[in-house]
Amino acid sequence: MRFISKTVGKILLVTFLVVLPVFSFAADIDGAPCDLQEEGKIWNPIKVCSLSEFIKTILEGVIKIGIPVIALAIIYSGFLFVAARGNSEKITKAKNALLYTLIGAAILLGSWAIAKLISETVLAL
Repeated sequence: MRFISKTVGKILLVTFLVVLPVFSFAADIDGAPCDLQEEGKIWNPIKVCSLSEFIKTILEGVIKIGIPVIALAIIYSGFLFVAARGNSEKITKAKNALLYTLIGAAILLGSWAIAKLISETVLAL
């Protein structure tokens, strides 16, 4: 049962990090604006016309929030190194914190770069 839950978690992670960004960037949008504010109708404050634009907007928001969080996590890791004062257990904790921060940054920025690369390739074909 635990194996199934881990597998489903991995599939969802891949879906959100790779598949959804590719679909959002590869959508064929002609640039025609949709009616966002028609008289007497409820309009979308995010100002998107399609699902692919919505996903792209959400991903851009995640990037804009994620980059400062990564910077703060790196600063926190540096603080852990300074606070360790030679204690090998605390230095190991600081190294792990820095390692996981850099892995998270690579995943965040790498997924964005891969999505852009795949979408540009699909649109060029």
